[in-house]
Amino acid sequence: MSESNLLNRITLNPEVCFGKPTIRNLRYSVEWMLDLLGSGMTHEEILEDYEDLVKEDILACLIFANKVLQTKSIYIAS
Repeated sequence: MSESNLLNRITLNPEVCFGKPTIRNLRYSVEWMLDLLGSGMTHEEILEDYEDLVKEDILACLIFANKVLQTKSIYIAS
C-alpha cells in the first residue's frame, strides 16, 4: 500500500474527537495511537485489543506523525 493510500486512512472531522486527526473517522485519534506505541505496546498487542483496527491504521498514524514533524516552521501563539 502506498504512503498516500495509507494517509487517506487519517481523517479530520470536527464531529469526531473534537476535530483531532483520527483513524478512518473512528474514535481512535492519532495522538492516542502514538501514546499506545510510546508506552511500549506492540502493533500486535494493539491489534489484539482493538479488533476494528488493522496494521495499515498503525502505519498511517506513524506516517502522519512523521509528516507533521517535517513542517518547515512552528509558530508559538502569543
